[in-house]
Amino acid sequence: MTEMVYGAVPVREGEPVLPKWWRTVDKWTLSCVLILFGIGLLLGLAASVPLAEKNGFGAFHYVTRQAVFGGAALIAMLITSMMSPDLVRRLAVLGFLAAFIALMGLPFFGTDFGKGAVRWYSLGFASIQPSEFLKPGFIVVAAWMMAASQEINGPPGKSLSLVLAAIIVLLLALQPDFGQASLILFGWGVMYFVAGAPMLLLAGLAGMVVLAGTFAYNSSEHFARRIDGFLNPEVDPRTQLGFAENAIREGGFFGVGIGEGQVKWSLPDAHTDFIIAVAAEEYGLVLVLCIIALYAIVVVRSMLRLIRERDPFIRLAGTGLAAMFGVQAMINMGVAVRLLPAKGMTLPFVSYGGSSLIAGGIAVGMLLAFTRVRPQGGIDEIFRGRGR
Repeated sequence: MTEMVYGAVPVREGEPVLPKWWRTVDKWTLSCVLILFGIGLLLGLAASVPLAEKNGFGAFHYVTRQAVFGGAALIAMLITSMMSPDLVRRLAVLGFLAAFIALMGLPFFGTDFGKGAVRWYSLGFASIQPSEFLKPGFIVVAAWMMAASQEINGPPGKSLSLVLAAIIVLLLALQPDFGQASLILFGWGVMYFVAGAPMLLLAGLAGMVVLAGTFAYNSSEHFARRIDGFLNPEVDPRTQLGFAENAIREGGFFGVGIGEGQVKWSLPDAHTDFIIAVAAEEYGLVLVLCIIALYAIVVVRSMLRLIRERDPFIRLAGTGLAAMFGVQAMINMGVAVRLLPAKGMTLPFVSYGGSSLIAGGIAVGMLLAFTRVRPQGGIDEIFRGRGR
């Protein structure tokens, strides 16, 4: 078999797609995501039973749905990770446009499911949250714009990406969904910094974010209520934050025991936004630290690979995806321990939620595609009807 050298790994002429993918994919990141999904199912077995019984479903209704959605997410992740960066970019643009149109239609056709924020489309058997699918698409599109601006006579991609981010943030604020809006801004800011933005400009943009937050506090009762609850030094034990805080305290280092936790009977969002409280109560700080370590490995491994990447688009897109993945996990866990105001954000691959799981699978699949040792070549060769 003839071998040609590309980058740091040998490229075997005529090698099938799967062996080629396995040799070049970051197995640490892949393994960590699979473990996180397994932990999510384990916690879902405990956290979702009370809600299922309350809604008149079978005890394992929600965890079964989580397994189905998670299976679809893992398939999407694996398929996406086999693609070349060029194919990922093209499909991400199409996905972003579809999610953007869906986001604009929410005020007219969306629903809030009684939560006070119109974020979903109800399909009867399931619901779709467009913002979850918008995030990875936006990161790739913004990275493409920024990379194009670095070319000679290139378009003003950085400015265009900022305008696009501002439009998305405005649409999200109208729902209101300030958690997803902050993620979009953070992801864009990280890429802008990596692209070589002046520190003075970044400081000015940070000041604008503070002003926007002040305006939101004064104009949105939903936003103000969450900020006031966060700043209040005394937590009402009957609120979700109060239940979560007590569960974490009761869990201690080793937890109260599998299935012995009580917070899942009190928290309506125990299987989604506050899943880490269930983990802390039943399994203790030990499992929480393991979960944090898994997220850290994904982010650090990805960043170390991207540092060596010469293609500006791949470097920017991968950095944005890795940063967004890690920060979303930090926000979710930070809310549970009152380091951050409530955001209504899931813990990637651990919390229940079809849109969150599938969109997360696509996002990590993109990240794996961008961090492969030899990213060129992959499943898109099958689409073209030829192999190397």
